[in-house]
Amino acid sequence: MTAPQATPHTPSSTYRLQLNADFTFADARKVLPYLARLGVSDVYLSPIWASTPGSTHGYDVTDHSKINPELGDLAGLHKFSARATELGLGVIVDFVPNHMGIQGGHNPYWEDVLMHGQASRYAHFFDISWQPLKRALEGKVLLPVLGDQYGRVLENGELALEYAGGRFFVRYWERQLPMSPRSIGLVLDAVRAQLPRAVSEGVLAELSSLSRSMESLPRSFSSALTDGDRVGRAQELEVMTRRLRTLLDASAETREAMAAALAAINADTAHLDTLISEQNYRLAFWKVAAEEINYRRFFDINDLAALRMEDPRVFAWAHTTLFELIRGGVIHGVRLDHTDGLYDPAGYFQALQAGAAKALGVDWDPEGDSPLPLYVVAEKILEPGEKLPNDWAVDGTTGYDFLAELNGVFVDSTNEDEISAIYRRFTGDRRSYGEHLYRGKQLIQRVSLPGEVNVLTESLERLGEMDLRSRDFTLSALRNAVREVIATFPVYRTYIRADGSREQGDNAKIAKAVRDAKSQNRREGGPLDPSVFDYLESVLTVNVPGEGEQGEATREAYTEFALKFQQLTGPVTAKGAEDTAFYRYARLLSLNEVGGDPAHFGTRLADFHKVAGERSRRWPHAMLSGSTHDTKRGEDTRARISVLSEIPQAWGAFVRRWAGPILELSQEQELGLAPSPLDAYTLLQTMLGAYPLDSKLDDFPDRLSAYILKASREAKLRTSWAAPDEEYEGALDTFVRELLANVGFANALRDLHILVSPYGAQNGLSATLARLTAPGVPDTYQGSEGWNQSLVDPDNRRPVDYPALTRRLTRLEKGAGLSLAQKLLGNYEDGGIKTLVAWAALQTRDAHPELFQEGSYRSISAGRHLLAFAREHGDELAVTVAPRLTLTLTRQAVPWALGETWGNRQLPLPSSGTFENVLTGERFKVRGGKIPVAKVLEEFPLALLVKR
Repeated sequence: MTAPQATPHTPSSTYRLQLNADFTFADARKVLPYLARLGVSDVYLSPIWASTPGSTHGYDVTDHSKINPELGDLAGLHKFSARATELGLGVIVDFVPNHMGIQGGHNPYWEDVLMHGQASRYAHFFDISWQPLKRALEGKVLLPVLGDQYGRVLENGELALEYAGGRFFVRYWERQLPMSPRSIGLVLDAVRAQLPRAVSEGVLAELSSLSRSMESLPRSFSSALTDGDRVGRAQELEVMTRRLRTLLDASAETREAMAAALAAINADTAHLDTLISEQNYRLAFWKVAAEEINYRRFFDINDLAALRMEDPRVFAWAHTTLFELIRGGVIHGVRLDHTDGLYDPAGYFQALQAGAAKALGVDWDPEGDSPLPLYVVAEKILEPGEKLPNDWAVDGTTGYDFLAELNGVFVDSTNEDEISAIYRRFTGDRRSYGEHLYRGKQLIQRVSLPGEVNVLTESLERLGEMDLRSRDFTLSALRNAVREVIATFPVYRTYIRADGSREQGDNAKIAKAVRDAKSQNRREGGPLDPSVFDYLESVLTVNVPGEGEQGEATREAYTEFALKFQQLTGPVTAKGAEDTAFYRYARLLSLNEVGGDPAHFGTRLADFHKVAGERSRRWPHAMLSGSTHDTKRGEDTRARISVLSEIPQAWGAFVRRWAGPILELSQEQELGLAPSPLDAYTLLQTMLGAYPLDSKLDDFPDRLSAYILKASREAKLRTSWAAPDEEYEGALDTFVRELLANVGFANALRDLHILVSPYGAQNGLSATLARLTAPGVPDTYQGSEGWNQSLVDPDNRRPVDYPALTRRLTRLEKGAGLSLAQKLLGNYEDGGIKTLVAWAALQTRDAHPELFQEGSYRSISAGRHLLAFAREHGDELAVTVAPRLTLTLTRQAVPWALGETWGNRQLPLPSSGTFENVLTGERFKVRGGKIPVAKVLEEFPLALLVKR
């Protein structure tokens, strides 16, 4: 019997809430009535799963099977969801399939692996290389947690064996590292040696039995261990642990002998080292991680270990609770974090939808045309021109692609050369963004992820040995070829699957990377023979020489390498671009945003319309983002910085005027000026973008100092996270505070702020309206219904004043109309005008769900100063009228582009009739399919026209 097909839940709009110990399910529950009144359809929560205690973001999940107790546990989630349901709101949650947090001993699965090694019941959870090239690490996990070289840490007495709470562990400051059972047997031998001669035979016999049992457990790296053996081993250890605890509780002599034995071991460095060497991990200086790490991480973060989600057992464990929550109607959709890190994203999406279908009791055929059982969006960065794979079982991306497209609309591309010249003169940087990206990706491979590159290269060398034509390629040559191809890779990754299938165009992307790598190799003097690149291309495209069994074996080996290669290009690109090149190339910082390409100076209206139309047809329910927890700047910070593209002369004059005083405030250090010209130029743009519209500057120096410190470390030019330069960083902080304290500069900055402010506000309002009405599911990041002038995290996770926003919304509900809209416009600095635009647009979406969820998209051409488009569905019609580049349009004569500013420009509409601007309540009669822009925008500087 065929199960009934339930109607899948599809949100119309979402609102992102950042949960943490200071903003729990209970706190979020209090906000729900406000969100329902605002008009969103779904609440979208940051990760709710158990994570490292004190986590401010939740992406360091320690147990996918449990709800975070700091947020309110499962009971708190149920109460939250029940209240949301009462108010007609759905619940979307952020899920982290790629990795787990392993810091501080809070992840029980990782701790079990440290205790039992390959014999752990959870060894298959993590992507660990148990047989790395370095023999000393065979069968062990490199644990880079020490603050200094291992020998010095040992000699300083910072490591010690301890017994407490019924278990043995190696203590390193607050960290308690589990001990392997076999090494516990050695400790018990030492305890037995400390017992007095008169000890009872029973005590001695029990201690001897425990010691023998521990030491006779199968070695953790035994290849013959089955899953049953692993479970049995853990159970045996539990029994032995209870026996030891019973013995210690009953025998004071044994307790004294235990204390004496541990003290003796800890006082004997050689003995302590011997026991530590028996563990299933190797303790190491944290700086060793980059080259020798043998577990896959999230990017280069040692405390985040990658999961083998491609293993069905791991998938089933990780999703059990999620599917239970979906089955119970507690959760209605999922946002997936960092899916490019997965071994097989397409396979994962299918498995997720199949599991959701089963939980919901519906039939779903992945090969058929039936709707997806679960609303799912995937975090995926698309490079310019790159398409989301058509066969992915998701509703689209989380919206960084849309963010980049819309963001560029408010940049005046005609002034690119002038803005570039100002940047080059001030900083001395004459490299293109492409060059910075290439250098950044090479740096990441050599400094942050060399271990991952080495592991990949070693496997490539083993493959080369299989073919007479490639066995003479040296390890060094192969490593350099891998680095070059990754550094020139045109996208984050390709999507070859285990069965050899691939996305259309994957081979072309690989071929392009190889061509560019060869060119780069020639520019550097041609140290590598081109044939090594050809060989790497044949492996990545699984172009296998030979047939038969040997050919099939080679094909499988090539495919496995290609799958692993794909998992590395993404992290290298993300770290090389977003966390390096974005901070080294500061031409116009509003373009240096996640999902964007700083080399692309603005978005042509035709390009925006083309992509929006494609999204309407192919991915109508993709998420549309403006700000997120990961964006480098809040949407209104970017909107203000983009205005600089319209005033190159004024910006250039400001920069030239203050170049001298900046030089005088800078400190001369061994490596050059502090701040560097790059950091100073970055800071100037950031000061303008984040300059508070309410002019409250109390915490402004602190925020800017924290920002420029992070920006400088990410650039990795004068300081870095791995090797902080305290002198340089101190100079940065001093510079920020002294510059802001300079009365002349403070006044000039305020004057520039006053000049830019209304035009930046217009950009923000227009972008908000476009995001809330374009094809897709618009997301509002917490608090962004008001001005969002945040900087990079953690600045963008500051608490939101929901009582104030609720009072503002009440005012809108009581008196919405042209008079209030104009009043709010006159006091735009407080953010009320943006809340009006967001509220009115969301209310309109709510009133016309089919129009905005299923409606077609039609571009409207009304000149370069208007982003205009129509949404149509049956007899329903809505038209978005969003001005852009208004400083140029008004020539700075007036703050807002109203009325006669628009001259005789006409707004063509799909049909005639009566339209209401839902932002103001104004009504317009349209005849002949067009209306003067000056009439539509006579009283208010943007419009959402709905046909009545």
